[in-house]
Amino acid sequence: MARLHAEAERIARADPETVWALVSDAARYPEWGPWSSCEYQRPGDGSPHGPGAVYRLRSSRRYLGRYPVSVEKVLEAEQGRFLAYGVVGGIPVRNYRAEVTLTPADGGTRIRWAADWDATLAGRLVHRELSKLYPQVVAAVAAAAERRAAAPGRS
Repeated sequence: MARLHAEAERIARADPETVWALVSDAARYPEWGPWSSCEYQRPGDGSPHGPGAVYRLRSSRRYLGRYPVSVEKVLEAEQGRFLAYGVVGGIPVRNYRAEVTLTPADGGTRIRWAADWDATLAGRLVHRELSKLYPQVVAAVAAAAERRAAAPGRS
C-alpha cells in the first residue's frame, strides 16, 4: 500500500539534552505544544517513558466538532538523539510511525520530526492536518528549548 508522509525540521539554539527533555516525556507536551492534556497509560519496559510506554494525548484544537485524542506507543528511544513512536488508537491512521531525530547543529540542535502511514481514505484526511501541524509542533518545541536554554541559572 502507498504511504503518506509529513515532516518538519528546524534548528533550535539549545543543546540536544535540553530538547530531549521536552520531546522524550509526552506528559510535558502540553507545556509547549497544541495539546491540552497527556496521561501515561502504561510505563515503558525499562524506563517510565521508554520503549513500550503508552500515552494518551488530547488536542487543544477542535477538529470536526471535537478535540481529537491520539493514543501513542514509544517504539524506540536513544537518549538525547532519537525517539520513535506509533499511533495505536484515537486518530484514524494505519501503520503510523513517527521519528524525532535530534542532531547537533551549528549553535544548537537540528530537530526533525517525521511520520509515515498508510494512504487510506482516512489517512489522507489526517495527512492534510498533520502537514500543517508538524511545522507548528517543531517550531513550538524549538522555542521552548531556546527559552529553557536561556533561563537564568542554566550553565
